[in-house]
Amino acid sequence: MNSKSNAKILIIDNEADILRNAKLVLDEHFNMVHIENDPKNVINLLHIEKYDIILLNEDFSQKDKNDTEGFLWLKKILETNPFAIVILIEEYISIDKALQGIKEGASEFILKPWNDKKLIATINANLKAGFTKAETESTPSKTKSDDQTIDDHGIVSESLSMQKVLTLIKNAVKSDDNILITGENGTGKKFIAQLIHNISNRKDKAFINVDFNIIDETRFESELYGFVKGDFGDATEDYTGLIEAANNGTIFLNKINKLPLHLQTMLLNTLQNQKVARLGSEFEIPINIRIISASNIPIHQMGVKDKYNKSFINHLKTVEIKLPPLRSRAEDIPRLSEYFLNYYSKKYKTGFKKISSLTLDVLKKYNWPGNITELQHAVERAVIMSESNILEPHDFFLPQTDNKHIESTPPTSLNTETTEKALIVKTLEKYSNNIRKSAKKLGITPATLLRKIEKYGLE
Repeated sequence: MNSKSNAKILIIDNEADILRNAKLVLDEHFNMVHIENDPKNVINLLHIEKYDIILLNEDFSQKDKNDTEGFLWLKKILETNPFAIVILIEEYISIDKALQGIKEGASEFILKPWNDKKLIATINANLKAGFTKAETESTPSKTKSDDQTIDDHGIVSESLSMQKVLTLIKNAVKSDDNILITGENGTGKKFIAQLIHNISNRKDKAFINVDFNIIDETRFESELYGFVKGDFGDATEDYTGLIEAANNGTIFLNKINKLPLHLQTMLLNTLQNQKVARLGSEFEIPINIRIISASNIPIHQMGVKDKYNKSFINHLKTVEIKLPPLRSRAEDIPRLSEYFLNYYSKKYKTGFKKISSLTLDVLKKYNWPGNITELQHAVERAVIMSESNILEPHDFFLPQTDNKHIESTPPTSLNTETTEKALIVKTLEKYSNNIRKSAKKLGITPATLLRKIEKYGLE
């Protein structure tokens, strides 16, 4: 009998029989299968657990015939986790509805009643297309040294500046001190925060990512603290805040420099008292959380113009980890490039590729204003576009600049979209616009390919 997959599955449906039967089938293939019959509980679940696949029945209201409610929950799921793989469960699906679901971010559809083998195959295909790490990730062995554990997580640290960061990380995981990570955009602040949690004594508890750049400022307070039913007009149910959801685990406050002054003071009081109360309630819940925060603004700039509570900042930075820009750690560029090269060669099934010595010299001399993120996109673009097994400087399309630091970050996402579009066009032409064959070659599902075709206007 094959061993079970480590992928985490969540099923959301209003029919108890469907939930029971689906769980019975999936339990034989996956170690974690959670079921939920009320979509209003889903967002809290997503803050507590990171699911690899979410099966969502979009028809929760029998009175609602306009297909809006299910897409509402699809949107809410993707707002909470933009990288979630959501498969919609349908009794009937029209082409218009399928396209609408794809537009809203669904990865796939499956019809009820389903064939069990097809259900498993659909989930596995989407896991593969999503390049989930669930199959390969495991909890670090407690017998390993800090050095070995961190190496296993892929930190490249040949440069002196990253060796200093590595030393700080080793010390940080031995305590529960609050940590502030600073660095330019693209230097890997979230990666380091997740790594510290994963090898700390809180690794089996929740890691809650709060990105203040994504959450609407008017929702900061309610998202952090939650609320009780009736506290305001739309509060029809109790809502668990992110601070409460992180209890006994780690909360990562990303883009902390976006937090308004009055909320800094409020959050400082919460952290000092180690108690949290939902909005509209006087009942305080004891909390035990570790705070890891991140800012792309240096500390010495965070005390100007009365925008920041200095006591709050000092409370966050018991330990400060400054991530160096990529231009100051050129020694690490060959290994980073090799890592991304191997990853994208497998992802796009291009076969063996190698970066020439001349190209590595060019990459090391370039200033990388977008840091690791820009390097990652540059390697991806080269893997996609080059017909040769040896990648040369012209394959990377680097702008002609001197070696001075450029303050503005280049539009790397736009460049990546351009190369993805080119790859899709090339593949569709090769397979005479056959969606299934093209999707298989690209390593994505047909539904995902349809969504990208619509996104890039390739109909």
